[in-house]
Amino acid sequence: MTSLLSRNGTTLDASLRPLADVLSDAPNPYPVLAWLRRSPAARLLGQLVTAPDELDHAALDALPQGHATTYVRSLLTTAGLLPPRDENLALLINWTARTLAKLPGHQATLIRPFAEWHIIRDARRRSARGRYTYTAHKGDCGNIRAAIDFLTWLDTQQHTLQSLTQEDLDMWAISRPTLRTRSIPFIRWAGARHLTRAGLTIGHPPSQLPGQFQIEEDHYEELRRCLNDPTLPSDVRITAALIRLYALPLTRIVELTTDHLHHDADHTYLTIIRHPVVLPPKLARLIDDHLEEGSRHSNEATRYLLPGRVPGRPRNPAGLSDKLQRYGLPARAARNTAMMQALADLPPGVLADLIGIQPRTAERFAAMAGENWSDYLAAAHPRPRPTIH
Repeated sequence: MTSLLSRNGTTLDASLRPLADVLSDAPNPYPVLAWLRRSPAARLLGQLVTAPDELDHAALDALPQGHATTYVRSLLTTAGLLPPRDENLALLINWTARTLAKLPGHQATLIRPFAEWHIIRDARRRSARGRYTYTAHKGDCGNIRAAIDFLTWLDTQQHTLQSLTQEDLDMWAISRPTLRTRSIPFIRWAGARHLTRAGLTIGHPPSQLPGQFQIEEDHYEELRRCLNDPTLPSDVRITAALIRLYALPLTRIVELTTDHLHHDADHTYLTIIRHPVVLPPKLARLIDDHLEEGSRHSNEATRYLLPGRVPGRPRNPAGLSDKLQRYGLPARAARNTAMMQALADLPPGVLADLIGIQPRTAERFAAMAGENWSDYLAAAHPRPRPTIH
């Protein structure tokens, strides 16, 4: 440990004492020793501590961004040597800077303000509300990529934004079906700033209704497996149960922490967005046991319910989805079914607010379920007819 966290190999630098404490306080020292001997992240850390005064986020951002860099950053943040930050937002900002540096000048002139003042500014607002996820970061990068691809296509067609016609835009949309939706934000942004002719639009493709559902018996049988089958891994049981009970997306489940759990004398509550829901007793005990087991490997006060391999970071939702599939508990069909069941009792607006989805998504599911809540509310609370004098 001392040889790794010292400049001369013999004396531990005082500024790195918190990091040494984190590593030495691990409940099981053997994985830490193996990590120190063999991990690329440990080798990178050994290189960085030769200049601890220069150890900051900017220095790490300048390195190649791989698993080792991510792990070291999270370790330093957990130890308090780096201030916490929204890593998803930082990923977007750093990726944008690297991407802009590679663009030809005439493209960078347009992409830079679009990326910095439209995409990143909106991402900062979402981050301030605590709702900027890894999936959101990937989507924002996709919107910037689509804008770059569109400008590259204009170059090959010997067009500019000023000379672009609706026919040209339609040709682009047809030739790039996978980028069509992603390019809409840039086209709207350019039009609002009069960089294109007035009235140019790319329409959203027709919404595809969800097609994967479960029959009710299968849905409840899988929920019983989650609550009662001890042979299933606890992370699989917890995740699959939350999907089937509350229609939560994986991207939201992985962001849940111990701060979202609350206990009183009778119940355990899970706060989703702003609203607490009562957990079934079996699921509450399962989560408590899972967290107790996790506490043996972490001394953090606030922990993710489903921690990832990197310290202080949540589980990757894509990997978690694959694991659910392997255990016969797929996420998508179960979530669609849970949404339909919830809308039998809740108006779409209430469900959207409860689990953090777009209201129009909830409305689409409600229409599929045959529940027209607008008509229901109109009948339950009729507006008084105006008095004619």
